[in-house]
Amino acid sequence: MNESNKYNDIINLSHPTSKKHPRMSMLNRAAQFAPFAALTGYEDEVSEAGRLTEAFAELNEDEKNILDRKMAMIMEQNKGSNKPSVNITYFKPDEKKKGGAYVTYTGTIKKINYKDAMIITEDNISIPIKFIYDLDCPSLFY
Repeated sequence: MNESNKYNDIINLSHPTSKKHPRMSMLNRAAQFAPFAALTGYEDEVSEAGRLTEAFAELNEDEKNILDRKMAMIMEQNKGSNKPSVNITYFKPDEKKKGGAYVTYTGTIKKINYKDAMIITEDNISIPIKFIYDLDCPSLFY
């Protein structure tokens, strides 16, 4: 038998159809070949482990003194009704792993809670004073 004539006897027959089972939809057929995740949550864990955090940089005494003077100047200006806008760069610890990230808040300070050592902003964000890296008030320092 010639290679090109090998299937001539069946090539024009109709597709067999089961009398017991309905034909599978194309969507269900495609689902058979979808990737299988044997470990639920594994990808999330790998992603979390690969996420980078920064270490907290402790300020030296000179840097702390400069920060204290800046805070005093800002709080002196903050007493009036025209509160100056400040940029507070601070360390925000990560909730899931060691380290964190340095973020900058821009806005106004509502008050300083000396008892809890926190700066409370007008947006009700509490920033621990021990995590403040830099304070900037463009209207005062320039």
